[in-house]
Amino acid sequence: MAKKEKNADINDVGTLDGVIKAIYESLSFATGSQPDFDRYKTLLRPQALLVPPKSDKAFPLQPIDIDLYSKKITEHIVLDGMERKGQHFTEIARRTLSFGMIVQIFSTFELRAKSDDPKPLQRGIYGIQLLREQQRWWIVSVMWDFERADLVIPKAYLV
Repeated sequence: MAKKEKNADINDVGTLDGVIKAIYESLSFATGSQPDFDRYKTLLRPQALLVPPKSDKAFPLQPIDIDLYSKKITEHIVLDGMERKGQHFTEIARRTLSFGMIVQIFSTFELRAKSDDPKPLQRGIYGIQLLREQQRWWIVSVMWDFERADLVIPKAYLV
């Protein structure tokens, strides 16, 4: 029997702030648990694409759907032992551009094992494209990259 899809919470999809908050809350998890991919999926249009960072410059970008993304991330969390540590995402800055029913958000984030860890494990930027339809916001695509020695987040994306 197929798993019943979870309905979106209007607090998650009624406003842009709600969508961004729901993204970070659904991807964050405490020690011994996993991200809430059922909640994350309610934010996305069925055809939404997720575009993770390229790990090899010789290969093209590989957009994936939420089901493959959740499978890969779950495997990564288990294999890397992240379940024993947890992960907590925090938005530290946001840039929003909009026109009519479309919005592009650059959301800068920090990732920590625990929310009160003094130093982030990683920082990056999500590029999120949204559409206002059916009295709610839908994520159409999410692309992201992580800060590293050869790719420092510009100050403009930190305020």
